[in-house]
Parts: sequence; C-alpha cells; structure tokens
Amino acid sequence: MRLLWLLLPVIPSAFAGNNSDPLFWGTYRPNLYFGLRPKVPQSLMTGLMWFGTQDYQSITRTRHACDQGDGLEGYSWTEYDPREGGVQVINDAPNNVKITTQFLKVPGGEYGGSWAARVKGEPLTPARPSRISPIFYFGLEGLGGVEMETEEQENGIKGPVVFTGSTPELDDFTIRVVEGPSNTLITEGPHADAFRHRTGKTHLLGLRVPPGQVWQAKDFIQKPLIKYAQDSIGAYASDTARNYPDPAFVFQLPDEFDYNSNLFAIQKHYNGPFEFDIFFESGKQKLDSAVLDNGMPTLSAVYNQRFDSVFPIPSNYETSDLESLRSFSKAITSNLIGGIGYFYGTSIIDRGFAYEWDQEDDGGSEDLSGEKKGPTLVEPKALLTATPSRSFFPRGFYWDEGFHLLHIGQYDNDLSLEILKDWIDLIDDDGWVAREQILGEEARSRVPAEFQTQVPTNANPPTLTMAVTAFINRLREQKGLSEQDLGLDYGMGAQVPLTPDVSQPGRRLLDEPELALEYLRSIYKPLKRHYEWFRRTQRGQIKQYGRKARSRTEAYRWRGRSEQHVLTSGMDDYPRGPPHAGELHLDLISWMAFFSQTMRDIAEFIGETDDAIAFEEIAKATIGNIDDLHWSEENQMYCDVGVNDDDDSYHVCHKGYLSLFPFLLQLLPPDSPHLGAILDLLRDPEHLWSPYGLRSLSASHPDFGQGENYWKGPIWIQMNYLALSALYKTYGAQEGPYQQRAQAIYAELRRNVIENVHKEYVRTGYVWEQYDPLTGAGRRSHPFTGWTSLVTLIISEKYD
Repeated sequence: MRLLWLLLPVIPSAFAGNNSDPLFWGTYRPNLYFGLRPKVPQSLMTGLMWFGTQDYQSITRTRHACDQGDGLEGYSWTEYDPREGGVQVINDAPNNVKITTQFLKVPGGEYGGSWAARVKGEPLTPARPSRISPIFYFGLEGLGGVEMETEEQENGIKGPVVFTGSTPELDDFTIRVVEGPSNTLITEGPHADAFRHRTGKTHLLGLRVPPGQVWQAKDFIQKPLIKYAQDSIGAYASDTARNYPDPAFVFQLPDEFDYNSNLFAIQKHYNGPFEFDIFFESGKQKLDSAVLDNGMPTLSAVYNQRFDSVFPIPSNYETSDLESLRSFSKAITSNLIGGIGYFYGTSIIDRGFAYEWDQEDDGGSEDLSGEKKGPTLVEPKALLTATPSRSFFPRGFYWDEGFHLLHIGQYDNDLSLEILKDWIDLIDDDGWVAREQILGEEARSRVPAEFQTQVPTNANPPTLTMAVTAFINRLREQKGLSEQDLGLDYGMGAQVPLTPDVSQPGRRLLDEPELALEYLRSIYKPLKRHYEWFRRTQRGQIKQYGRKARSRTEAYRWRGRSEQHVLTSGMDDYPRGPPHAGELHLDLISWMAFFSQTMRDIAEFIGETDDAIAFEEIAKATIGNIDDLHWSEENQMYCDVGVNDDDDSYHVCHKGYLSLFPFLLQLLPPDSPHLGAILDLLRDPEHLWSPYGLRSLSASHPDFGQGENYWKGPIWIQMNYLALSALYKTYGAQEGPYQQRAQAIYAELRRNVIENVHKEYVRTGYVWEQYDPLTGAGRRSHPFTGWTSLVTLIISEKYD
C-alpha cells in the first residue's frame, strides 16, 4: 500500500481552500489516551475508555483522560507522523494490560479522507489475569446527525457494528467497529447461565447529550453502565457468601438508545489478548482490516527511514546502546507531535486586574474601550497547538510553544508554520495574546480556577520569535542549495548535507519561495503589532532613577508579578528583588533584543527595508543597554535591577539561569569581555554545573531547593538546549578568546543532558518536566514531551 499523503503537501490554514489536506484528522484530543477529531470547531469527536473486570473494584480504574494518578508504567506514541498516523503503546500495570493503538490515515475525497484504527491488548504479566473491557465512543457536536445501521438488539450484538452520518464539514461518512480474528470473549464465570443471553456480545449505548458536552463522554457513559450493574446484582445482595456474578456480566452498557442520539458507545469484554478495528469511511470509500495489515508496516518503514534522515545520531557519539537511544529519540519526537491538539471555545480574561506596582494607568472600573473590568468570558477561538504534557498541561502555552515548534519544524516545516499561524491569529487588535490558551470547558476542567483568568497587560517570553527565526534560517539554507554542492559547515566538524529531498512532505513553503514570502507577509503585521505591544506595555524606567544607559528607551519590566512569583517570565519562583514599579528584568530585555532581531530578519526578507533598519537600530540599542543597565562589575554577572527604600537603583544578583540570558540568546559577541565570567559560572559545580545538566539556581544560593522549588535548582531541558545552541552555533563555532573552552563545555554538557534524560526514561518509562539538580531523577509532570523532547535535537545537533 502506498502512503499517498506523502505526495500531498499541506497548505497552512491561511491559504487552504478546502479540508482535503492530510492534517485534517489527527490525535487532536491529546488529553485522552486515545482520541481523534478533525480540525473543525464543532464536529465528530472520538475516544477510548477501558477498565479491568478481574474484580468489582476494577471499575474504579477506568482509563480515559491521561492522568498521572493512574499509575501507568509509561505511555507514548513510539512512531507518529502527522500526515500518516502512528503507533502508541500504553503500559497499564494496575489493569495488567499493554494497550497498543494503531492509527492510519487513508486519503480520498475533499472531506479530510478516511482513517482506520486498531486497538490491541495483551497481558503485561502473562501469569496474571488480564480481563479488559474497552469502550470506544464517538460524539457529534454542531450540525449533522448519526444513525446506527446495525439492527438494535436489547441483549447485545454479535458481529460488526455500523453507523452512518453526515455533517457539513465531513459530508457523508460511515463508522464501523469490527472484531479481531482471535479474541476470547468472556462467557464463563460465576452465574454464567443467568447471563448467557448477554455474554459474548458487543454492548452499546446511545445518548442525547446537551450541546458542548460531548467532552464529558466518560461521565455520561459510566452512569448508565453502573446503574445497570447495580440493577443486575440486586438479586444477589442478600447472598451472605458474597457469591456475586462475574464483574464482566454486570458491568455492561444497557443496549439502550435515546431518540436522536448524538453520543454512541461500543463495549467489548475480553479475556487475554485481543484486537478490534475501527473504520471511519468518508463518502463511499470502503476499508477493511487489510488496510491496517498492509498499511501499518509500510507506515513504520517510511517513518523510520524519514526519522533517521531528519534526526540522525552522529557517528562520533559514543553510547553503549545505540538502538535504545534511537528508540527513545523516536518516542519523544512522536509523543510531541502526537500530542498536538485542536482546541475551540471561550476563554476568560480580566482587563482590570493589576497589582499595586503595576497600576500606572487610570484606576477606574472601565478601561479605555469602555469594557467592564473583572473576569469575563470572551468569544470562542480555535487553536492548533502542541501541548507540554498530555497528563498535566494538555493545552497551549505561549512560553512553551516556541520551543515545541523548533522541534516540529525540523520534522515537518509546514505543520510548524500552520501552528505558528494559529498562534499569531490570536494576537488581538491591541497586540496582546494570552500566555495560556484555555479554550472551552474541557480545557478549563483541567485548570485550577485561580489560573483560568488571563490578564491583557501580562506578557510571556515571546518564544514564537524563535520559530520564525528558525523558518527564516531554513529558507536561507534552502536558498543556498543552488550556490553550494557539498554542505554548510556549522563549526566543530558538523557537515549538513544540502541535497534537498523534494519528495519529503511538509516542506512546500521551503520549496516554493513565493509561498514562503506570502506566509511571512501574512504574519508580519500582527507580529509587528505584538512587538509594539511589548515595547509599550512592558517598558521599564531609566531616567526616573538616575540610571545611565546609551539608550533612554530600551529597558523592560514584567507586569503581573506577585511578591513571590513572576509567572509572566516563565521562571515562576526564581529569586527576584522586591516588587517595584522601577525594577528592571534582565530576561525580558534579552527577549526584546532577540524579538527586535527577528523583526529585522522578517522585514529584510519581505523587502520592508526601512523597517529592517529601524529594528536593527533598536536591537543594537537594547543590547547596549543590557550591558549598561544589567552588568554588575562587582559580581561579574548580569543581574536584574531593583530600587531600594531611598529610591536608588541597585543590582539584584541571583546566580542561575537568569544570569545567563544574554549568552543563552546569543546576544553577546564571541569576544565579549563578559563571556569568560559567564562560562566560569556555567561550568562551576558549586553553582550551575551538575553531571545531569545546568541547574536553574546556584547550589550555593540560600534559596537552593527551598520552598516551592520549581526554579530554585531543578534542571530544565529547554534552558540547557539554549545553552548548548549558544555554545555550538556561536561561541564554539566562531573565533574568539573562549572558542576552545566553549567547545569543551559543549561536548561535556551535551553528553550529560542526553545520558541523564535517556537513563531516566529507561528507568521510569517517562520523560519529565524537570530533573533533580543533585541526583538527576525525573521530577514533577510526566510524560513531559513538550520542550523536554528537545533532547532529540541535542542528540542530532539540530540547533535552529
């Protein structure tokens, strides 16, 4: 079977004329262990649930939404291509089952094509019972309808189950659920004769649920299932010997259907290994199990070949288990891309909230637009975005997304640009975009109430600029193809082949320059508006406190901080000075210098020459002010700036990630007189250096490991990626007094990070949000295949 999507490049949404692109369907419900939907605000949504039937307590271990509390030994897409499909493995030890989900897209028609899925199960421990009841469901939001073609039976159905439906976005479609060839259905157990009329069959449920509530399918489905169980065991309640029926006989869907149902559930009961197939057939297209039998091996072969081409492990990297490292790299890349979600719904904003040190404008009850202040629901929006963690952060985060897109862009340039365009489309008329995109009730259900409201004066690190810069760099490299035959030398012996593979999907905007220009022009104005919003709303004070700097305008301060946290900076509890309207933040001014350089690069590329000159002047002024305002000669480090009780300006110095920012964003020249002190700090085991990566806060700092301990020592992979990128691309590649030292630090740090994250993945089955600064053990959210998946880029030395 040929994977025809390979011949069909995606067109970003701004240029799409219909929904026939291969990215239309996907695993766009990443908060679920397995959930599919199209990129349509209101349409068909699917999901998978399962529980064990070994005993009556197993129903409490029903799996549906990814949850760290489920105690799984690991779950990840091991292979996933966004245009083709993939394979996911879920190790559910409490239920003693290894679930494998296979997903295959099948092109055809103008309505997003068809797809097939196979759900397989086998015991994790063969010597223990493995009795599993999977429930596949689908629900319809918005216009359209679904009907069951298979004749209803009050005691269950034997054989395939077939539904037909139609919506404006999907047109006519058929959904079929088909039993595998070698399943053992549960037909024997206590009181089997009393339930013989219902055993060995598929059980169903059809419900009419209110608009906007299909996402609560688990609750809707479990309620009648448990009621049926209670009714079924009622006759046995007085049995003093507790000789109850087999749980598989009573935990069954009731085979009942509401009038005009829009949520359907299909339940199986298996003993031991099992598999069943689900087919979504668009229009008159017909699929069968052979599609999966032939298609999945082909998908796997193509994926592995492409992965090795895009993310090779350099031959000079020494490891005792190359295949384990490769499988790890594939899994974290696959789970990042398989964790992309499509979200739609309202959000909550508060245009009036401000801490006292941020109250610089009018203090009335209405803002300048006349809108009332206070938490308010705003109009629904849509967003395609990667997610940091399917279990804990299954939504869009601005701070994270720029890093996600660096990784996704290497594998599928056009997909990364479609996601980037969705984010840029969220920029409002004032230039603001919320740092967390909590769109709709399903997303809000996973967020504590105190964090649901977004404030339009609060920013976040503008990491989307990194994705833009990476795209421009890829364009420049592509442009150089006609000028060079061998490759580009990126320093330290790394040769990048320049032979384009035009058959590779996801690179149309690289191969067709006119589309690239059109894309950059489409994002330029909103991104410029966003840039100007930053410069207007996050500006800091210079002349008010007698500060001396070559520029009188370029100084910045995060709005929205509290006494103990600067959530807007992304480094929540990292030590800062006391809140004050006159404080200045080193990380923010560094981001603004980088933002200015990005705007210069776009302007140059699309021919906005005057703008490019202006952005270059601002970038130079900002970088100059980093030295003038933030360098502490006494402490030999870059620092925040505070204001004391006498209104005097002073440096607030806490050795850690913050101190490195001008270096991390490659704003310093290789011959900077401050570079040596930065490398000393970075490499000192008493401060940031550890055998596992760079610590977020000096080990000698009194706050190290204290309190919340989120950014007070733990190792964060995205920050280590920035350090490695700076060492590799700039300070180890370009001539300067510290070139050799930078190269040596790079090699050692790279190995430390790779080995520790890989080791913890092998040990625990997960990659983690952060790593312990003393032991290297994984900490907090897992799986965290957002920016921790950057380890794949570190392995293959792909630094944008």
